[in-house]
Amino acid sequence: MAAIVKTILKNFGAVHVWEAHDVAEAFSLVRQYAIDIIILDYNLGFMDGVEFVKLMRTAPDSPNPYLPIIMLTAHTAASRVQAARDAGANEFCAKPIAPMELYRKIATVIEHNRPYVRAAGFFGPDRRRHGEGTGPAGDGDRRRPGRRRP
Repeated sequence: MAAIVKTILKNFGAVHVWEAHDVAEAFSLVRQYAIDIIILDYNLGFMDGVEFVKLMRTAPDSPNPYLPIIMLTAHTAASRVQAARDAGANEFCAKPIAPMELYRKIATVIEHNRPYVRAAGFFGPDRRRHGEGTGPAGDGDRRRPGRRRP
């Protein structure tokens, strides 16, 4: 899967794409290079992707808790999406990966840079998506008709 993601990113024009095989290596790469985004699988092999996101967001030695993270998985059950979101992932992308879908996720992270929130048991991008086209009409507003925004 890493080779496919690398190829897609290179075709998008990415100059440097690194691959880490464990948490220590990932943290080292983030410390050493100007990493713009992390794209990881839900199933990392060496640990659960959700746990990695939690470490990146909250570990005292985290090199950059604000780094955008996109999680990939073949299992898109609502519980997995929610777990990734609640860990602090910025976006979630289903496999098999369609290049344009990954492109849209990366663009969303760049264009809709949500503020980060620290609350009991959570640190990461604001989970609310105001104005990002997530409402039933694609307008980002999920309130009943006639309700005004604050």
